[in-house]
Amino acid sequence: MVIKNVELEIVCGITSKVPDNRLPEVAFAGKSNVGKSSLINTLMNRKSLARISSKPGKTQTINFYNINQAMYLVDLPGYGYANVPESERAKWGKMVERYLHKSKQLKAVFLLVDIRHRPSANDRQMYDWIVYQGYRPIVVATKHDKLKKSQVQKCLQEVRDGLGMKAEDILIPFSAQTRLGKEEIWQMVDGLIGWEEPEKKKPEGGGGNAK
Repeated sequence: MVIKNVELEIVCGITSKVPDNRLPEVAFAGKSNVGKSSLINTLMNRKSLARISSKPGKTQTINFYNINQAMYLVDLPGYGYANVPESERAKWGKMVERYLHKSKQLKAVFLLVDIRHRPSANDRQMYDWIVYQGYRPIVVATKHDKLKKSQVQKCLQEVRDGLGMKAEDILIPFSAQTRLGKEEIWQMVDGLIGWEEPEKKKPEGGGGNAK
């Protein structure tokens, strides 16, 4: 998808109702500090559309980005940050659960994990939670550029094993620095929402070659 227009259109808080959108949605979930904001900015070709906070766990809302008036990219709150009170984490969990359960337009959930580390208990819990809600998570292994080439395959296998992924489940290595994985993610999204780029108009007056 060629990004022509992006805007943060809906911000859904703990007490908000899940919006009854008419456009297809794809959601992105991940532990705080996994690089979700960097991934979203990379996908959108923007530097600071999604705020990269120095304080992980700060985002407490579900953010709906309208892209080209064709779809919503949904940014779910980061999870697993120890400095957030348990009561607040429970509220976020209920908010995300409500969204996953009630959204009528959600086509898929992308789950971000840090490729450098074996998935945590929170990662596995989120993975299982998404599956329980009826989706097969598309896993994105972020921070690929932080590894040596010789480490990549071993770390990817540890992600699969740590989450209990099936052989057919999709795992995409990603780097905001090198943009590895960006095109693959967009190909997945385009296929999920049925997006096709509009055909360019042919020049008027026939199709002869200019000399």
